[in-house]
Amino acid sequence: MNITFLGGTGTVTGSKFLVETSTTKVLVDCGLYQGYKWLRARNREPLPLDLKSLDAIVLTHAHLDHSGFIPAIYKQGFRGPVYTHQATVSLCSILLPDSGHIQEDDAKFYGKHKISRHENPEPLYDKATAEASLSLFQAVAFNEEFSVGDIDIVLQSAGHILGAASVILKADGKRIGFSGDVGRHDDIIMYPPKPLPPLDLLLLESTYGNRLHDKKDPLEQLATIVNSTAKKGGALLIPSFAVGRTESVQHMLATLIKEKRIPKLPIYLDSPMAINVFDIYCQHFDLNCLSKDQCRDMCNVATFTRTVDESKALAELKMPHIIIAGSGMATGGRILHHMKRLLGDYRTTILFTGYLSGGTRGAKMLAGKDAVKIHGKWLTVKAEVEVLHGLSGHGDYEEITQWLQLSQLHRKTKIRLVHGEPEASEAMRDHLMQNTQFDVEVACYHEILRL
Repeated sequence: MNITFLGGTGTVTGSKFLVETSTTKVLVDCGLYQGYKWLRARNREPLPLDLKSLDAIVLTHAHLDHSGFIPAIYKQGFRGPVYTHQATVSLCSILLPDSGHIQEDDAKFYGKHKISRHENPEPLYDKATAEASLSLFQAVAFNEEFSVGDIDIVLQSAGHILGAASVILKADGKRIGFSGDVGRHDDIIMYPPKPLPPLDLLLLESTYGNRLHDKKDPLEQLATIVNSTAKKGGALLIPSFAVGRTESVQHMLATLIKEKRIPKLPIYLDSPMAINVFDIYCQHFDLNCLSKDQCRDMCNVATFTRTVDESKALAELKMPHIIIAGSGMATGGRILHHMKRLLGDYRTTILFTGYLSGGTRGAKMLAGKDAVKIHGKWLTVKAEVEVLHGLSGHGDYEEITQWLQLSQLHRKTKIRLVHGEPEASEAMRDHLMQNTQFDVEVACYHEILRL
């Protein structure tokens, strides 16, 4: 059995891992590259893989860095099944068409305003292609074994977001685990990740391999930021990921208002995709640890702005208010239009809510850049820029180490680190080598591992 690392190495995006036996080929995850331009360019490169020979895709979860390339290979002719949890099917039915829609809009905008190097900029895929690719998805329950050729597969809960799974494969007398994105033991919404069974090899995420999550109370930090912004008479803009982070933020705001720790400001969720995701969180009530009342309060704390006209009307607001909109790293979406209006106002606060990949607009702002480029124009940043600690859906290196220790891994288990920036992966390798009995290496792009 061979494993080829086609993505998710040297970066936290673009996860793709090809598993091959003598008769079967399975791709675990099929994600978009995001962040640096040189990484995003890989999305346009053909995979070193004959798609006609690919038997199936197994998807760990719905985030685009794991799922967002599926419409691209559908466009290239792939018609095999995509196996994943039902909650992931539901989320991808929202995220993938939205991704195609955003790409279409961006291509039209850049073409209209002549701010692309290409005369006729084209999206990687459009909304119609993304919608068509959803016909390939087949739902599988957690802990239900199924087979693709001579490979037996099980999905088990990884926390992180609804439907997120670790993938366990058995073939050729070996058992291999793909961690996916590993959640936290004390997540605000999600249950802890399930410990792993015995494995010969584990491909393990290392997103937070060189950092520990802040131990400060995120509720207290959010209360301080809301109260400070309100006192200045400004707007609080929260770029937020539609899946996982938006729900956590609204749950926290609802809690703070109920406890009278912040004023009842107007709150707007200006993200059609995130609005639709709320329905899925309520449908899969058993997969998160909120009560029905908490779910209801989380949804009702904000006014949902669905249309473009409703979004544009927010520009008329004069009193302190809160706008939550995608995307979480400020790489696209409606949040950019609000930033264009408000970045130059010192009363504004921009509050990021999680990890920011290198090269993204959000990472540049958090690093203190005086100006950022939005829709072809450089805008001065006078707004206060903050990051809300403790909301990450990823376990840090100590939390993941604890997860490994709770698992049934044995001394001979080999670990290959993926899904991390180079510094993070190397730091996590050092930590695991010093504190566990495992053989740990950092995976390399296009490396072929033979078992």
